[in-house]
Amino acid sequence: MHTIFDIACNFTNERFDKDLNDVISRSFDNNITKFGLICSQLKDVQRIIEIKDLYPDSIYFTLGVHPHNSNEINEFSLQDLHDFIKKFNPNAVGETGLDFYRNLSTYEEQTFAFEEQIKIAIELNKPLFLHQRDSHDEFMKIIKKYSSDIPKAVVHCFTGTQSQLDDYLELDFYVGLTGWICDEKRNIDLRKAIKNIPLSKLMIETDCPYLIPKNLPNKSNRNEPSNLNHIANEIAFLMEVDEDSLRKETYENSVNFFDA
Repeated sequence: MHTIFDIACNFTNERFDKDLNDVISRSFDNNITKFGLICSQLKDVQRIIEIKDLYPDSIYFTLGVHPHNSNEINEFSLQDLHDFIKKFNPNAVGETGLDFYRNLSTYEEQTFAFEEQIKIAIELNKPLFLHQRDSHDEFMKIIKKYSSDIPKAVVHCFTGTQSQLDDYLELDFYVGLTGWICDEKRNIDLRKAIKNIPLSKLMIETDCPYLIPKNLPNKSNRNEPSNLNHIANEIAFLMEVDEDSLRKETYENSVNFFDA
């Protein structure tokens, strides 16, 4: 089987503090050879660079502020983010977007942080790593203002409807699927809709340590990249495509996206 690329790993999460090297070694043993290391707040930056330096051939990384943390964005922190991106040259800007499910930052804070990070990505010609939850209409309204200038984008952890999927594909965005797809009781519509994602626009991810696949045998209380094999198998089954073809194409999509 072809090696695969986990595009969303939250390795700065404290749940990886004690055994990250073991986690990555286990991933290599399970044919997961590349990782997207995701930034969610400015205090992550130093740790991200440290991890990247330990695995320079395997880790691609983003720099940005998650919608939950949008309240940390102001004119000064925006300048810090801009400077970090110019200094460290990440593979994408993000994770940025909108999340109205929890509203840990206000509507105004989220929309401001989202737009400003889009502008940085456009200015510095960087792909966007996007998050959207319970905010599709406002998300699309903002994205469409800039869509003609956005170099590339992936909507990661897609859990939406066919209509939302159509909106993203119309903008030529990539779509990231997680182990959320493995819950057949909660994902009836999504499990049907993914057949309509072209393999050329698909990426796969664990979003570890979150989103443990529902039907994973011998589950622990922490998701990790080695579980991506299970997710890839499930997606290939639902899409009715050859698993090795899915693995190969999603790997190539991910390398091409992040290595821009």
